[in-house]
Amino acid sequence: MLPLGAFHDWMVAMPMEYLYLIAALAVVVLGGLVGLVTTRRRARLRPRHGAGEGAVLAPPTAPGAPTAPDATAAAPAPAEPEHDQPESPASRLVRLRARLARSQSGLGRGLLMLLSRDRTGADVWDDIEDTLITADVGVAPAGELVERLRTRLRVEGADAAQVKDVLREELLALVHTEASRDLQVTGADGSPGVVLVVGVNGTGKTTTVGKLARLLVAEDKQVLLGAADTFRAAAAEQLTTWGARVGVDVVRGPEGGDPASVAFDAVHEGIDRGVDVVIIDTAGRLQNKAGLMDELGKVKRVIEKQAAVSEVLLVLDATTGQNGLVQARVFADVVDVSGIVLTKLDGSAKGGIVVAVQRELGVPVKLVGLGEGPDDLTAFDPGTFVDALLDG
Repeated sequence: MLPLGAFHDWMVAMPMEYLYLIAALAVVVLGGLVGLVTTRRRARLRPRHGAGEGAVLAPPTAPGAPTAPDATAAAPAPAEPEHDQPESPASRLVRLRARLARSQSGLGRGLLMLLSRDRTGADVWDDIEDTLITADVGVAPAGELVERLRTRLRVEGADAAQVKDVLREELLALVHTEASRDLQVTGADGSPGVVLVVGVNGTGKTTTVGKLARLLVAEDKQVLLGAADTFRAAAAEQLTTWGARVGVDVVRGPEGGDPASVAFDAVHEGIDRGVDVVIIDTAGRLQNKAGLMDELGKVKRVIEKQAAVSEVLLVLDATTGQNGLVQARVFADVVDVSGIVLTKLDGSAKGGIVVAVQRELGVPVKLVGLGEGPDDLTAFDPGTFVDALLDG
């Protein structure tokens, strides 16, 4: 290094042009250094992880303050829809037996009171027969039951305590049928079982379809519904509401559309999905409308182009009594009814319709509805029914 005095002498001797050049170079170098420092500071403040130009830096969060959700975090998966848990078949049978006993107790008490008299003359037997007929058992079955009771009590003898046992045995024989009461809901060759539900207006047919879906879901069956009642505007909506409560889908068509087409599509969809059971709701046809009854036959034929109909359930209102037999005869001629569903059995003491309809068609009652609740449908059991008649 030059001594300070020598450096001063060198600067004084240097031409003025060179001094200007050195000063300019110094300014350029100093500006570059300042720019470099500023660029590095900005780089430290710039958002990372790919934030693009124009990104706004969020202000720092105060200690303990809630933080905003991370926009880059994965959105939470949508929650699974919550469905009703249908009551198990065993549980509903116990509950409905008690309800049936309360509603049907008039018939059982009346018969026991008459049979327990000290003397059972002709007038008493006439009263017993009238009681049975009033309960819609039917004239012929009532007469047969009276004759069997008279014979047994006369030959075997029975005190008041034994009368109930004798009556139970005879009523059970009257209600019982050799036909199976099991619902046929299993298809052949891997196809789903197909249940066709028919009946006149006002019997609770669409509601029964919804309750039946719940009953099958409680048995761990995969169910699909077909809304083939295209003539009643609210039918498809009603069925969809029932299905949504237990997670069962509904195949539906346009209002006023071809019911056979909807039924065909429902079965086709059921086969594609591999479900266990397809339940088809049909329009509530009046039995005296020949065209509508022919259409019901068409629905069944169209379904069977893809899969056999495993069960045809006829829904009857228990409160209609003998008029229900007229309906039953016509439907049986059109679609080969394989089982009866008796609804509103809790609203009448006329439980004898069970006997009459089975005698008329040779078809068993398979299901009974005993209330307005969603699980107030259960399999019909002769022993439970007779006990309910007598235990009220």
